[in-house]
Amino acid sequence: MQTIGFIGAGRIARIMLEGWKRAGVLPPAVVVYDLDAAAAARLEAAYQPVSVGDLAEVAEADLVVVGLHPPVLADVLPQVAPHLRPQAIVLSLAPKLKFAALASLLGGFDRLARQNPNAPSIIDCGFNPIAFADALIDADRDMLIALMRPLGDCPVVDEAAIEAYALISAMGPTYLWFQLNELEHLAEEFGLTEAAARQAVAAMAHGAAATLLESDLAAADVMNLVPVKPLGADEQIIVAAYRDRLRPLYAKLTA
Repeated sequence: MQTIGFIGAGRIARIMLEGWKRAGVLPPAVVVYDLDAAAAARLEAAYQPVSVGDLAEVAEADLVVVGLHPPVLADVLPQVAPHLRPQAIVLSLAPKLKFAALASLLGGFDRLARQNPNAPSIIDCGFNPIAFADALIDADRDMLIALMRPLGDCPVVDEAAIEAYALISAMGPTYLWFQLNELEHLAEEFGLTEAAARQAVAAMAHGAAATLLESDLAAADVMNLVPVKPLGADEQIIVAAYRDRLRPLYAKLTA
């Protein structure tokens, strides 16, 4: 992979670049384009291989990473299409628009992949499912997996699963972070040092997830391991919030 072009200089571009930097594997040539010139300039200043280019320059990269929201793709991708190299790969990070729609917007270009990078990739602890279009051969797929693996796990999934992963693993940290942050604050209020509070919350979160998802115990048995449940009366309210918010969003993404 000689050059990587980012269309969009927002959160996900920063997450991926910072993760590669942390792992010591920043790609040697990265070109970034964004309508917000200041956002692109910030990435250029923060990451030495990054340079700011126009849309055509970015689209001429070997790997074109499109980090835009679905409504914007319909406007931008037709502008990208004339500049794509025949052997380039376009990696879309957006949910909803499937390979067929992406190829149509790109004038028939079908060397495509789709991925849901998640925020923990910024510290190389990501979970980043990827799906490949049929036009990509094994060498293309292996190259992309090798590029993404330093950021964390990179399972290959069916395209039909991408929207589910978008809601569960990509957006999932937002469902938990504010709760973990509040527990850290309470731990300090109750007398723990900042370091001790962080250690306790991190260890608890890791252990709780492993016990629920990796033990041989049934979920009900896991949840019965601790006799005192201070939030027990609120559990159904919280569960209802998950279902009421996420089901309609999934339906919208898959419509």
